[in-house]
Amino acid sequence: MTWNNLLKQLFCPFRVAVIHDIGELKTGEIVLVEEVKVTMELKTVYLIKGKFYHYHHFNILID
Repeated sequence: MTWNNLLKQLFCPFRVAVIHDIGELKTGEIVLVEEVKVTMELKTVYLIKGKFYHYHHFNILID
């Protein structure tokens, strides 16, 4: 959802900003999400540089 509560459809790849250091990714780095998946526990994960990360480590960047 956007700041004004509108849904926005995204297509992979899309850009995200790293909120805090996680794995090899550093705070403030801009990376591409290659795929979006859902785990068996129903948690959303992003495939970035060949590794999966939980979505809450990132802010989606919309042009």
